[in-house]
Amino acid sequence: MQIQEPHQGKRFALFNLGFRPFFLFAALSSLLLMTHWMMLLGSTQPTYSYYQISQVWHGHEMLFGYAVAVITGFLLTAVRNWTSIQTPYGAKLAALFLLWLAARLLPVFSEYIMPLPAPLIAITDLLFLPLVALSIALPIIRSGNYRNLIFTVILLAMTLANLLIHLQLLGITESTLARGLQLEVGLIVVVMVMMGGRVIPFFTERALAFDAKRYSWIEKSIIPLAFGWLVADLLQFSLIATILAAVNATLNLIRLAGWFKLRMIRNPLIWILHVAYLFIVLGFALKALNGLTSFSPYIATHAFAAGAIGSMTLGMMARVALGHTARPLKLAKITVVAFVLMIVAGVIRVFLPMIPELYTMAIHLSGGLWILAWLLFLIPYTPILLKPRIDGQFG
Repeated sequence: MQIQEPHQGKRFALFNLGFRPFFLFAALSSLLLMTHWMMLLGSTQPTYSYYQISQVWHGHEMLFGYAVAVITGFLLTAVRNWTSIQTPYGAKLAALFLLWLAARLLPVFSEYIMPLPAPLIAITDLLFLPLVALSIALPIIRSGNYRNLIFTVILLAMTLANLLIHLQLLGITESTLARGLQLEVGLIVVVMVMMGGRVIPFFTERALAFDAKRYSWIEKSIIPLAFGWLVADLLQFSLIATILAAVNATLNLIRLAGWFKLRMIRNPLIWILHVAYLFIVLGFALKALNGLTSFSPYIATHAFAAGAIGSMTLGMMARVALGHTARPLKLAKITVVAFVLMIVAGVIRVFLPMIPELYTMAIHLSGGLWILAWLLFLIPYTPILLKPRIDGQFG
């Protein structure tokens, strides 16, 4: 099947393919959201009225704003490749993006300009993920690429997670918000395990010209085990969740070791993804420790969030943006610095809070490094994401 190429504009290409607007504004929103979060912490002020407390706003927007934007951009681009059928572009892509943006801005508008009905804020936010699911389901079904329908199921499960949060914010339920955040983190971890298994060995093999080692028994079991851990953790089956977290940590470490090649240290586009996946292993290991000790569960959560999600999204966005604009897979030096800063931010956010006296310092230091990492990413990548492919093709 051949993709029917739309007309290629000469200068502005933001809405040519899904990764462009969602990667650009995911990076920008992550920078701004973290900056505002640090300001709220410093001033001890509550956040927007709808989200009630700043921690809820921070958690929701980092997961359903920034992280979901990256996943959306990646899936809209990947499904086009998997199916050879166009995913939304032009006006349709712009409308989808504006819906995502509206969900970020309506609470701000309601707080500072004119009060809006709380259900309007909730419905606007809840509409986005089902529309993304529909946008990728149609080409997947048309092409008969049915195995990738799992991603539509995950997007709908993310919608459920978001619904659990909004139901409590609207006063309809009393204790679903924390479960919604927990479910969303777990679903993003599952997505990273799935996509990491597809793209990290593939990118590594292409860059280093070697055959990554894959264990068929691990590849067949790794996704069911990740889902099993998520369900057990949500249902608070503590012993089962602890065992499955330990199993997931072990198998993902073995899996990652099979992709390892020492000379990858010369290629930042490769080692950033390996380090990001190592944070997933760390997150599962800390989840297992949490079940056996009095460890704070938020330390494991931030191994997944500040560590794995931060490094994985930064590395994937850098690689995909270059590849899909036909540019050489060579990084600007400041992007390599951004990779290092992001990894250090994740390490600090995970390990320093283990010493209670360093908790506040850890949040501010890791947050500052996170902001700087995304700023350094945006400097070279903003024009890349705005301008057309250098080979003249559409995309």
